[in-house]
Amino acid sequence: MIELNGLTKIYQKNVRGMLDISLRIERGEIFGFIGPNGAGKSTTVRTLLNLIYPTSGTATIDGKDIVKDAKAIRRQVGYIPSEVHFYASMDVQSFLDFSGRFYGRDFQARQRELVALLDLDVTRKIDALSFGNKKKVAIVAALQHAPKVLILDEPTSGLDPLHQHAFFDLLLAEKAQGTTIFFSSHILSEVEKICDRVGVIKNGELIQVSPIETLRKSTVKRVSLIVKEPFESRSKRIKDLIIDGDKVSFVYTGPIAQLLKIVDAQAIHDLTIENPSLEEIFMHVYERGTA
Repeated sequence: MIELNGLTKIYQKNVRGMLDISLRIERGEIFGFIGPNGAGKSTTVRTLLNLIYPTSGTATIDGKDIVKDAKAIRRQVGYIPSEVHFYASMDVQSFLDFSGRFYGRDFQARQRELVALLDLDVTRKIDALSFGNKKKVAIVAALQHAPKVLILDEPTSGLDPLHQHAFFDLLLAEKAQGTTIFFSSHILSEVEKICDRVGVIKNGELIQVSPIETLRKSTVKRVSLIVKEPFESRSKRIKDLIIDGDKVSFVYTGPIAQLLKIVDAQAIHDLTIENPSLEEIFMHVYERGTA
């Protein structure tokens, strides 16, 4: 449904937004696009939407070229930006009706459903809304026309936990209907909840693409020990070492056989080896910087 081939954006003075990104996202997939602020996530999103032009490379959405067929693409895409800006003098209902008419579809029933789900007061003026309520307006505007593709850039910023949960349920329901979702975020726990695969971007380069389950089963492990004697190891595969009396914890990256040798060399009372959080895995991948 979404395909990028060598997509590159270089800004003035050779500042690169993204470099040679190639990626294929299947129909009905929720794809997580993760990296810290400044990594190139928003540049990629804005280029896909033809809000900025690529320097080189190509991309298609549902077989349509993002530059040549931008108008047709916009009719079948829903977009939630990281920062929302609307016509401040309009009330919510007027704005949602105004935005919905761009798509030439009957959207009223879906609009009412989404407004109720998000507990959105449509009588209020846009400029009187909190950031979180403005984000709700963006969610309704993006989904009310039943798009084939959702492109989301930090979509949950400003939402309270209750409405974040409702939003995730909504995305899973959209996926069940065959909607393809490109979910850009730096909040890894969100990506872990709902995404099928994840791409990691660093300094504008895509350094890894993996199914979520593959990342969880990676060679990164969280190790906790209760030791009888002081813990000693010079292994460079040990990261984030914390020693608190007889309690020792660290993140280990590498072959399990070597981990067992490290543990066997210690005098221990107890041992726990766990799969780490996605954030710990991400930091390992980001530090390594290669696929």
